[in-house]
Amino acid sequence: MLVVGVVCLVLGVAGGCGGPQQEISALRLEEVPPELMKIAAEKLPGVKFDTAFKKSSGTIEIRGRAKNGKIREVDIRPDGTVEEVE
Repeated sequence: MLVVGVVCLVLGVAGGCGGPQQEISALRLEEVPPELMKIAAEKLPGVKFDTAFKKSSGTIEIRGRAKNGKIREVDIRPDGTVEEVE
């Protein structure tokens, strides 16, 4: 019985949170609206942005590296609302 519980737990975790998967497409930084790049720079000063992605929800994820080498990212909606900073 314990084995069945462990298998179910592993399958549940491997399957993710169960929410709908978003489509993500790569963008060139030049394709990101300048106002969103400005917001990203304000939220993550000193980060050198190098990649961007557009999610099916319309949110733009902008990624870069901090001076210490850590990858940082900010998710911004098209209206400029910041969803998340990592």
